[in-house]
This record gives sequence, C-alpha cells and structure tokens, in this order.
Amino acid sequence: MASIVDVPGIKVGHFHLEDSRTGCTVILPDKRVIAGVDVRGSAPGSREIELLKPVRLVEEIDAVLLTGGSAFGLDAAGGVQAFLEEQGRGYDVGAARVPIVPTAVIFDLAVGDASIRPNRDMGYQACERATNAPVEEGRIGVGCGATVGKLLGMEYSSPGGVGSAAMTLENGIIIGALSVINALGEVIDWQGDILAGIRNEKTSGFTPSLDVMVSASAAEFSSTNTTLAVVATNAKLTRETATKVAQMAQDGLALAVRPAHTLYDGDIVFVVSTGEKKCDVNTVGALSCQLVAESIRRGVRRD
Repeated sequence: MASIVDVPGIKVGHFHLEDSRTGCTVILPDKRVIAGVDVRGSAPGSREIELLKPVRLVEEIDAVLLTGGSAFGLDAAGGVQAFLEEQGRGYDVGAARVPIVPTAVIFDLAVGDASIRPNRDMGYQACERATNAPVEEGRIGVGCGATVGKLLGMEYSSPGGVGSAAMTLENGIIIGALSVINALGEVIDWQGDILAGIRNEKTSGFTPSLDVMVSASAAEFSSTNTTLAVVATNAKLTRETATKVAQMAQDGLALAVRPAHTLYDGDIVFVVSTGEKKCDVNTVGALSCQLVAESIRRGVRRD
C-alpha cells in the first residue's frame, strides 16, 4: 500500500502504550525541510505552529510530531528534540542547534488511563523506531486511543486510528499523506456511506451524526476530538506555497469527515517539502486534498 514514506527522505515512527491507549507518531525527514500549516478546527493543541507562518524567521523544520495526551502530550516533543540534537540537527543559533519540531495533539484521555500521557521518553522512542517501511495503520502510535462518532458519548463511538496514502505522478512528483482520525463526527466513503461513527446497537450499523445534531443541544456535544494530517512531497515549495497546499489539503477532511472543522475539533494539516521538483501548486494542493481524505479512510479500515 502506498504511504507517506514513498516520498524520498521521509520516515515514520510510532510508539504507544497499549494498556493506556495513548501514543505518538513522528514524521522524520532526513534533512531540514520547508513546511506550512493550516489550522481549521476551533480546539487545537499545538506547539511551534506560529513559526510556520510566512514572514517568520525560521524557514525550515526538523520533524513533525502527532501525539495523544491532549496538551499534556506536547511534552513528547522534547524527546524528539533530544533525539535530533544528538544527530547534530536543528536551527543554528550559535551556542547550539535547536531542533524545530511542530507538534499537534489529539484528545485521548477519556479512552485509557488519563494519568499516563506521551512524554519525552515516548517521543524519543518514536524517533528510534522511525523507518521508511510502509506505514503501519490503525490503532497504533498517535492513533492508539483515537475514536470517532462521539455525539452520543464514548460508549457509542467507533475506533479511529492512523492511515496513510500516496501517489506518484508521471513527472516524478510524489505526494503522500498521513492522518490520525479522532473526530466528533463520522468517517464517510466517496459515496457518503459511513465507514465508522456512532454505533447503533439496534441495527448493528451507524446513526448519522447530522441526525443526532438536529435533535441534540450543543451542551451535549463532546470536546474530545481532533483530526491531524501531514502531507509530504518531493515537489519544491516555498513556505507560502506550502501554506497554500495545506489550506487545500484541509478540504480532504470535509470529504471524509462529517461534520468537519467544528468548535469541538482541533483539525490541523501540515505540509512538508523535501525536494526540488518543479510543480504546479494547484495540482499538488488538489491531489493532497484527495490523499488526506483517503488516509483518513485508511485510518478506520481494518483491512
């Protein structure tokens, strides 16, 4: 199965604690890379996001970390920094090299042991496990405690997880996406049929989220959600064009998650550029959108 590691120079590492239902996943380039970001959800948890915007001083990053544990899980980024510092990686400030690791979190505290969250050691171990082998999918790494379809409570939710997809164009451009799906709503296929969501115990199927929203008050909605995605490509992007691709790729959530970008989700999409291949930004953005949608669907499929 094609995945984000098809992009030259990209590795992925997972680490999780099965019993505690939490973990983290690192996207680890071989070298420093240009990056952009788009934040669309209203409840994000993040670190080193502001510096990805245009007109900021630092133009390249060293890794991207997706982690569980809500805001507590941001501590895992310190372990990724420690690993990279040992490799001599980072932004040179004279006295030291400072690894730049944009990080975003999902909320999984209600699934396992809320007192155990990803920490520096887990972030470090994710880096040690990073490889360019096909990405393992499902309830692994940051997706270990991911769930979807939580409008009627956790007891009716379905497992979320990590998924990845990629494509190679005739001109040699490769685009890959990795997502972790932990949404308030459900995951749908290209026809709009529900792949994972609010379980209906009477029918052994799913109850559409929009039907629930019509009859439920906003006070009943859960704030324990977020879908995160990373797009990587060997196309040459600037920070500005990487940001544009991230904006377009974010639409992949709307194709695969219903509803997306709610007040109760913290949806974030990162884009990293590893190569020097000339590209049409619109094409990269449009295909990234499709790949984000497919990676989300891969995160809930168990084939």
